[in-house]
Amino acid sequence: MVDAEPDARSAQRAEPPVIMHVDMDAFYASVELRQRPELRGRPVIVGGSHRGVVLSATYEARALGVRSGMSSGQARRLAPGAVFLPPDFDSYAAVSRSIVAVFAAVSAAVESASIDEAFLDLTGSRRMYGPAAAIGERLRATVADEQAITCSVGIGPSKFVAKVASRTAKPDGLVEVAPEDVVAFLHPMPVDAMWGVGQPTAQKLGRLGIETVGQLAHAPASTLRQAFGPHAGRGLQELAWGRDRRRVVAGQPERSISSAETLGRDTDDPDAVRLELLRMADRTTRRMRKAGLVGRTVAVSLRFADFSELTRSVTLATPTDVTEEVYAAAAALYDRLGLPKARIRRIGVRVEGLGPAHRAARQPQLTDPERGWQEADQAVDAAVRKFGPTAVRRAALTRPR
Repeated sequence: MVDAEPDARSAQRAEPPVIMHVDMDAFYASVELRQRPELRGRPVIVGGSHRGVVLSATYEARALGVRSGMSSGQARRLAPGAVFLPPDFDSYAAVSRSIVAVFAAVSAAVESASIDEAFLDLTGSRRMYGPAAAIGERLRATVADEQAITCSVGIGPSKFVAKVASRTAKPDGLVEVAPEDVVAFLHPMPVDAMWGVGQPTAQKLGRLGIETVGQLAHAPASTLRQAFGPHAGRGLQELAWGRDRRRVVAGQPERSISSAETLGRDTDDPDAVRLELLRMADRTTRRMRKAGLVGRTVAVSLRFADFSELTRSVTLATPTDVTEEVYAAAAALYDRLGLPKARIRRIGVRVEGLGPAHRAARQPQLTDPERGWQEADQAVDAAVRKFGPTAVRRAALTRPR
């Protein structure tokens, strides 16, 4: 006898997807303003005040033309009265983890696209929590209440449409696009509003007379194929119709943790470089210990005064989260380069091959002391948690930079 009831799992698979994209508004700057409420309403820029690039900017600064990725010098010219703040990546990571936990309460499929944005698959969540828009408003209210920052939400039948919708919702808004409204939503937009279409691609499309998403959707396939190649041309046109088969992939493990900083002035002093390597190793390993991770591969990245870059890495015998061990590996990589008075602009330290610290086995040496650098790092972490980030620091890192 054939069961008259449709198979529940088949019905769930047939259910059209509902994807949400949540994007924090000016994330780094918003987190900083929680500690500096007197700066609200003013142009605030997170990033190097004289060197480096803008990492985040308030909407008051953006109104003056400041954008993420812009050089700090250009930002200062556009917004001479802006307040520049140094980044605090540990605070940003802590807020990000708290926000992802809020998302996980309403969806089992949460994909963190970056520290300040995530995709959620709400296809099955609506049966428990109601309409997608109601879930979105609930999440926005929770984030605002718990973290005192705002976010923008886009909802659509695909990751692409949800991402574009969240951009449209900025700042501090929600836009939902029903499947039957996708074409009407996308086609009037300029092509550079599309997720993944940067300035070079938009300029190339402009030379073909394609200025809007609708024009891209109706462009001859042969023209796009000739300009962008068969795969990219077809992919652009599929997105212009809102077709995106990518699914939300939950629980992607963090592949690496890194810290990098542009120096206040270029240097060819090996001692100054080693000091910055220590600073970056300290910052990176603190983040690793907070996340409960250890890694085996240490990489050093250097950017020179002419903006050329060089990266070298080494794999350790055992995984570690110990500052001294990561620094020793980074300093050895730098020393082996034997750079002939090359002026360095930016220094970074990255640890790869990450895994849970509780699963890592360390091979002790007979010459190891009963208590070593690992215990010292743990004691420093405990003091910092209790008394603040400047409670205990290495003596070398207290010297003026």
